[in-house]
Amino acid sequence: MRMQIKNARLSYPSIFKKAVFQGEQTKYEATFIIPKDDPQVKAIQDELARVIAESKLKFGADKICFKDGDLTDVEAYQGCWTLKAASDNRPIVLDRDKTPLTAEDQKIYAGCHVNGIFEFWIQNNSYGKRVNANLYGVQFAKDGDALSAGGPVDVTDDFADLDI
Repeated sequence: MRMQIKNARLSYPSIFKKAVFQGEQTKYEATFIIPKDDPQVKAIQDELARVIAESKLKFGADKICFKDGDLTDVEAYQGCWTLKAASDNRPIVLDRDKTPLTAEDQKIYAGCHVNGIFEFWIQNNSYGKRVNANLYGVQFAKDGDALSAGGPVDVTDDFADLDI
């Protein structure tokens, strides 16, 4: 079942081009940061439990794409849940008014708030046994404080005025 996360903070977005891991292109991906007290957490946990129960398999917490941010060293993840979603196909990326966005728009960055469309799926093959999430789309919701690896940095004041 497809689900929507609303107003989540975005982390490690690779939604305009595929992520690169150890020199190899992998998938389009994004991590959504959701505060633990957000009411949508229960719906995500319920759907995750349903998908796992249907599979009749057991998974360790490290094999599930929905993780407790308090168990990481990432400051922005503290007090939150994180959901990593990925896709072989480029997700739809939209602005608030549903117009398409491109990387050149510089509107999507690590730290901005977005809505995301995803769906849990079970992996049980020669690559391992995991619960993953397909990433279908991202919609810009509002600006937020950029995380260390995201957003353009304004260096205008670092330059001297050459007309002096």
